[in-house]
Amino acid sequence: MNQSPLVELDDLDRRILVQLQQDCALTNQELAGRVHASPPTCLRRVRRLVETGVITRQVAILAPEKIGSSLTAIVEITLDIQAAENLAAFETAMLNEPAVLQCYRVSTGPDFVVIAQVPDMPAYHALVHRAFTAQANVRNVRTFFSVHRAKFETRVDISAV
Repeated sequence: MNQSPLVELDDLDRRILVQLQQDCALTNQELAGRVHASPPTCLRRVRRLVETGVITRQVAILAPEKIGSSLTAIVEITLDIQAAENLAAFETAMLNEPAVLQCYRVSTGPDFVVIAQVPDMPAYHALVHRAFTAQANVRNVRTFFSVHRAKFETRVDISAV
């Protein structure tokens, strides 16, 4: 597995990241005020965090139930053949599947855990056929459906790094 080198973060970088993880729509002026830095310094720091890949994207987080996509499926996938090219092929297929929000290669147990968001059970069945069972190398699909989400966070805890 190819890992990127760690980026050194100082206290100002951490304060900026905490604020942006809470609200990335802050203006540079607002962000600078919240982290107690000058606007030019703040802008330079944010640009550096983007350029070094610490900040990968800035997005809007939607409420799925407000837009009719309220079924969350947690899917375990086991492949027949776990050769590197087969694992990569499955990952590529998941990258191209809009209903798949997250895809993790995991150890011990299934090969992958996939988080998918769909409107309803017919959409889930279509996803399973299209993305999982239609693939020749998928041996087993086991799905859990969320009945209640107690916590959902997108932030990374940077207090310990």
